[in-house]
Amino acid sequence: MMLKKITILGGSDKDGAAEKVRRLDIQAGQVLSVVGPTGSGKTQLIADVEQYAEEETLTGRSILVNGQPVDKDRHKSSLRYMVAQVSQNMHFVIDMSIEDFLLMHAQVRAIDDPAKTIKDVLSIANRLSGEPISLQMNLTRLSGGQSRALMVADVALISNSPVVLIDEIENAGINRLEALHILTGRGKIVLVVSHDPTLILMAGERVVMKNGGMHKVFKTAPEEKQILENLIEIDKEFVSLREKLRYGKSVGVAGSNKEGVALWPKF
Repeated sequence: MMLKKITILGGSDKDGAAEKVRRLDIQAGQVLSVVGPTGSGKTQLIADVEQYAEEETLTGRSILVNGQPVDKDRHKSSLRYMVAQVSQNMHFVIDMSIEDFLLMHAQVRAIDDPAKTIKDVLSIANRLSGEPISLQMNLTRLSGGQSRALMVADVALISNSPVVLIDEIENAGINRLEALHILTGRGKIVLVVSHDPTLILMAGERVVMKNGGMHKVFKTAPEEKQILENLIEIDKEFVSLREKLRYGKSVGVAGSNKEGVALWPKF
């Protein structure tokens, strides 16, 4: 099935009131951030998408694929691999090497050149992970960050699902901006649940959740895109400082205010 868009038809919030956003269309290639305070219903929204909800969940939402209701029985095989999820709480429990796992997955997905794809997956995973990953490593020995780095790379190149759901990847211990860039550069529909201003503004639109319901939809404004550029520059400096500290290096300071208090580390 060629995916052109996913549509979320509004249901009700936690009080049973109709959601203010009654219809939300997400086109192929679009990135939508899902924002709101803890408990506002962000994770439930992407769960409804993952389950192709048909008014049977607590929210009463319905998911349309290419504008049509989903008949789970008739389309089960074609929808099986449509959605992939990357979250902060991902760990492998299969006792096998990374190479064997990736080869098995590539064969299941009928990848044309498994050897090259596996090499590319490993390269991406190592760009995202703080600690090096090798094909000979056992999946169960990977750290949380390594596991999530490998999963992002797998989703991007092997799973190749047209819909990717990302749940608070800023807490996953990987290069989150690079991960989002990798996942969004392939024409996928991407929903990003996040509290991180940089990740939120990287999306073209954001839906604000309130009391379990879709409350409002914003398009990222031009002035917000300028703020995003500033945030990305600040993030680069922050990452540089973090990496120096993580690898046992000391950091100096650059400048101070009129009281002589250091304002910002020198990288």
